[in-house]
Order: sequence, then structure tokens, then C-alpha cells
Amino acid sequence: MTKRLLECVPNFSEGRNMKVISGITEEICSVEGVKLLNVDPGRDTNRTVVTFVGDPESVVEAAFRAVKKASELIDMRKHKGAHPRMGATDVCPFIPVSGITMDEAVGYARQFAERTGKELNIPVYCYEYAAFEEKRKNLANCRAGEYEGLKKKLTDPEWKPDYGPALFNEKAGATAVGARDFLVAFNVNLNTTSTRRANAIAFDVREKGRNITNEKGEKVNVPGSLKNVKAIGWYLKEYGIAQISMNLTNISETPVHLVFDEVCRKAEARGIRVTGSELVGLIPLKAILEAGRYFLDKQQRSSGVPDRELIKIAVKSMGLDDLRPFEPEKKIIEYAMDGEDSDKLVNLSLRSFMETVSSELPVPGGGSVSAYMASLGVGLGTMVANLSSHKRGWDHRWKEFSDWAEKGRQIQNSLLELVDEDTIAYRRIIEAGRLPRNTEKEQVFRRKMISEAVKYAIEVPFVIMETAMEGYDVIKEMVKEGNPASVTDAGVGALALMASVKGAFLNIKINAAGLDEKSSVENILQKAAEIERISEKKTGEILDLIESLL
Repeated sequence: MTKRLLECVPNFSEGRNMKVISGITEEICSVEGVKLLNVDPGRDTNRTVVTFVGDPESVVEAAFRAVKKASELIDMRKHKGAHPRMGATDVCPFIPVSGITMDEAVGYARQFAERTGKELNIPVYCYEYAAFEEKRKNLANCRAGEYEGLKKKLTDPEWKPDYGPALFNEKAGATAVGARDFLVAFNVNLNTTSTRRANAIAFDVREKGRNITNEKGEKVNVPGSLKNVKAIGWYLKEYGIAQISMNLTNISETPVHLVFDEVCRKAEARGIRVTGSELVGLIPLKAILEAGRYFLDKQQRSSGVPDRELIKIAVKSMGLDDLRPFEPEKKIIEYAMDGEDSDKLVNLSLRSFMETVSSELPVPGGGSVSAYMASLGVGLGTMVANLSSHKRGWDHRWKEFSDWAEKGRQIQNSLLELVDEDTIAYRRIIEAGRLPRNTEKEQVFRRKMISEAVKYAIEVPFVIMETAMEGYDVIKEMVKEGNPASVTDAGVGALALMASVKGAFLNIKINAAGLDEKSSVENILQKAAEIERISEKKTGEILDLIESLL
């Protein structure tokens, strides 16, 4: 159950009146499940860029409230600024961060665009991935003519809005709504003070490249070596160095670690060394973990290590702490989101978790403990894989064991998320039970909500069972092929997985007993019983194999 995070970065046509800006951001903060990450007003541009993130449904709601408030507080008839714009909310892009696909982000963007056009009477154009036609993918095309040319543009059938009326909204103008990839602002530091040389390297790598004059005297473009990269060189007076400042517009296709290595190569070719780098703003956890794995792979080391180790490798390999300390809790978007969740079970120490379990509170209970047991079981298999990857004489097998360790680590992470999810499921039942029941209508609604909460409390331990079962592949392979000195560790892992499966099944049974309509979960009960049977069989096979090896 990977956390689903959607980012939204609306640009509002007001950068000077803080009362207006605060009025807009207060609407965003009023939505539960959303965290405001950054507010960046520009006086000269008379424009404010706001960044917030959260679960998709909450983000869409927060964006709508913000656009509605902007349409009330900003009058485009009076707006002047250096930046191109066509509306009170000029652009509103949605960016998938984790747990959702780009196609899903497009769906949320269009859902928001439809509501904005219908309820606020604002013409809306969809751009980038959310565009309905090729010419509207480019934001510049959608915004051509800006606010001043909008009235005429709306009379052109070619530029009928995707949503909302084809009528000029004098006060609010129009809005462009899009879905795009996460943009990362990434700067690379050089051991030179020359802006000209920094620019030369920037032109070497940026997608746009440089214009040159060929032997015929013609101006021709030579593309740079990296797609989805915009770059320029400049001098940092504060640090006395030149720097290459880049915007990475699609880190899925051109990830930050490949950009760093390519800049290193181009700099070295010009006799310049890269001394480090910096991230301006935030980066998704996935991107920094991929960087860590990339640099470990180059060393022929196992990448199936904990996230904190992958982050450390990425930071040190790219020198992200060259100019100032790199603080994961502030620079990684998922960690910034979790910063206020100090009560999460997975953030507790071993002792604190044990003491919390043994307290007089009903949560965390058997489901959370089952998920944690399974994470420890898979962790033992992952440990054996990591040990095997650098066993003396097995250097040629490092990738084989690294892949198994990576698989184990992914299963562990999924199980850790379920530790807290089981507690959330229980609390939903309690909250539903507290709903009013004074009238017949309230009683019907209360019963419905309790039933849905109980079903969710059944689904979570079932997912724990399914996820725990994935760990057997890692355990069995490590018993058969891993470091012989560690096979018993893998055996303990198998026992932990079986205990987890049985414990989660008990949770399912007791929650199912409280349902009026047990037929609705009969399928889950049958599947869970089969999983338990297979778990016992697999554990027995693994223990028999270990006994034969001892």
C-alpha cells in the first residue's frame, strides 16, 4: 500500500499583495491531507508560485479552493507583470510523486479542469500530458496572446476551451491545467570562477545545445548530450565558484545521477573538475534511491540496503552536501510530508514499539505486529543476500545477490507501511462507531460506515498475508544459493513469515465475525485459508532443506 502522493504547483497572478497571497494559501491549508511546501512570490513578475502535496483527492480539492479564492481576490483587468499570463490562476499543473501513474494524474487534472470550468465559469485549456490535442501540449501555445488577447482568442473555434465557457471572464481570465513530470532544479559546482567555461559545459549537456556557424557560414544548431535538460552557467559570489544551473524536466527519462555523471565527463574534457552539487527545492524519494543504487552498481556492490544507506551513497557520490548540509527530511518530498507524523509506529525505536504494543491501548495490535514480524523475516533473507554479494570468491555473483536483496528490501518497505495501515483500519471502525444514531437515517448511515470500516480492517491483514508470502522466494533462494554460514538466519526468517501469515489470518477471522453480511468477505476468507496452508508447506520445505545442509 504505497502512499499515493500528488503534487500541485499553481501560479497565481499576484506577487506583491501578501494579504491576497495569504488568502489563497489559507484555502490550501484548510484541506486535510495536504501539506503546503513552498510559497514563492515575485515582485517584478507579480506572480506567486505555490507548491503543495498530498493524497490526490485532497490535492484536487485544495487546488479548486485556491483557484476559487484567486478568482475572487485577483482582478486581471488591473494586473501588470513581467511574466506571461492569461488568468488569475495562470497555470495549475499536477505532478505524480509516488503511488500514482501519469495517466492517473491526467485524470485528476481533467477532473479539476472540468469542475473549475463548470462551477467558476473560467475557460480552461489542458496542456502537457493532459492535453486533448497536439498543439495544446505546449503551454506557450495555450497562453499565446496572454490576457490582453484572450477575448479575441475565445471567439476562434480553433481555441475553444477544453472546459468552461468560450466567454471572456474579464476578472479571472483563463487557466491552463496540466499534468507533467516532476521538475528538479539541480546545480553542479565547479572548481572554476569562469562563467564562460561554466556556460560552455552547460551548452554541451543541455538539450537545446548551442548555435554555431558551419564552414559555409550558416547558423546551425548542435544539440546537447542530455534530453529534458535546460542549463546555464553562472558565478556564485557567496561561494566564489562557477556553477551549472539546470532544470531537469523529466527525471524518469533523464535521472539526476546520469546528469551528474555526464556533467563530470564534459567538465573533465575541458580541464575542469566537479566539486559537488545541490538540489534547489525538493526531490522525490524514488529519484534519490535510484541514484544510490546506480552508484552502488558502479562499485559492484549490493543495492539491496536500507533507504538511509542508499540516500547516504547518493549524497556522497554527487556531493549534494558540498555547499550546505543535505537534510533528507527537508529535501525529500515524502520525508517532508512525514515530518509532522511523529506518532507513526514505524518511526518508533524497538523498545518504544514494544512498550506501545504492551500498553493498555488496543492499538497497535496483532495486525501491526504480524506485518512487523514479516518485515523482520524478509529482512533476514535480505541480510543473507547482502552478505552473499560480497563473500570472498563470489565476486562474479554480486549482481545475482544484489537483485535478490533489492527484491527483499522492496517487500520489507511494503510491510512496514502496513504496520501503520492496520492501526488506521482499526481507528476507522472506532470513528464509525461514534457516528450519531438519533434518527433512522443516521442509524443506516452509521451501519454502512461501520461495515465499510470492518471490510477495510479485513483487507489490510489480507494484504499483509499476500505481501508476506512474497518473502518466501527470497528466503528459499538464500537457503539454496546463499552464504552457507547464514542458512539458519534465513530459516528464522521463514518462521517469522509463517507466524505473520497466521497472525494476520486471525485478525481477518475476528473482524469477519463482526460483519452482518459475511458473504461479502467469504472469498477473502477462502483465499486466506489457502495462503495459510501454502505458508505452512513452504516453511516446512525450507526447514527440511536447512536440516539437510547442517
